[in-house]
Amino acid sequence: MNSEIWAERSVFVTGHTGFKGGWLSLWLHHLRAQVHGYALNPLIESNLFEVARVAELLTTDTRANVTDLEALQSSLKRAQPEVVFHLAAQPLVRESYRNPLSTLTTNVMGATHLMEAIRNVESVRAVVIITTDKVYENREWVYPYRETDTLGGHDPYSASKAAAEIVVASYRASFFGKGTDKPLVHIATARAGNVIGGGDWSNDRLVPDCLRAFEKAESVHLRYPHAVRPWQHVLEPLSGYLLLAERLLGTDASHYASSWNFGPDASGDATVGEIAQGLANLWGKSARVELAHEAEHPHEAGLLRLDITRARKELGWRPRWVLNQTLQATVEWHQAWIGGEDMSTKCLEQIRNYEDA
Repeated sequence: MNSEIWAERSVFVTGHTGFKGGWLSLWLHHLRAQVHGYALNPLIESNLFEVARVAELLTTDTRANVTDLEALQSSLKRAQPEVVFHLAAQPLVRESYRNPLSTLTTNVMGATHLMEAIRNVESVRAVVIITTDKVYENREWVYPYRETDTLGGHDPYSASKAAAEIVVASYRASFFGKGTDKPLVHIATARAGNVIGGGDWSNDRLVPDCLRAFEKAESVHLRYPHAVRPWQHVLEPLSGYLLLAERLLGTDASHYASSWNFGPDASGDATVGEIAQGLANLWGKSARVELAHEAEHPHEAGLLRLDITRARKELGWRPRWVLNQTLQATVEWHQAWIGGEDMSTKCLEQIRNYEDA
């Protein structure tokens, strides 16, 4: 990332109280950007936003729903951002089975309301919409998915994110592309694999579930131990989002206004069981991993990989940490939190370590 591009630049981040949004806000502040946050309050008691004191680094901090068009547009007009990162979402597959309507409303209409609001804010030049690797029609094949592959979605979460991709593409073509009334806004979507790292306490996620169990010296029970995912530290895709936004601000911005994959190298592909056991080994002797019966749980994809060739060749982006570094950084962060360390400082330390990799 080019710190000179970000210095004093106004940046609007939806979902800044969440795990990825909190890390992104910390990194943007480190790059000397003026960060404006828009999100609901943190949903869980332990959360990165409060533990790392993200609020202290923000220029403005608005608490409202992304489906509230009036509040969203008002907040954007006050912030007058040049760059917008959209991360606000219902991000959990199992929660989408419990509450499909709210998942679809938040993820599809939230993206739609943001697109509509941006139409009326003249300052915006670049927008990065964060979706997921699960937007693809998953055929359970061994080939990694490319940006041109068919969108789909078995579960409501995946379907909602695929639908958001279609909505964003429609707005880009209809209102922000060549020949439209506002051609200077360049919009891209970013699809990332399973992200892990310190500060994620979400329910129904592998790494938080493991760390909670290890902390209490309890066994962690795995739902799908043989499922393969492209695991990466949260800083990996965030670096891609930042680099993509820089390109959207450049002279050839229209070339980058499309969809992009950000995932690990093949070495980052691992089963759920391998990740859990790797975390247990790093944690220490009290950590134990047990298998659960897969039939007890709703459907989740068994095999999913991303092709990151385009990001490598056209953005010059690459993963910097191998899987063991990712797991080690995650365990170190959590154990530092247990030990009472200053977690804002710890986050900055890991950001700098990543930048130097």
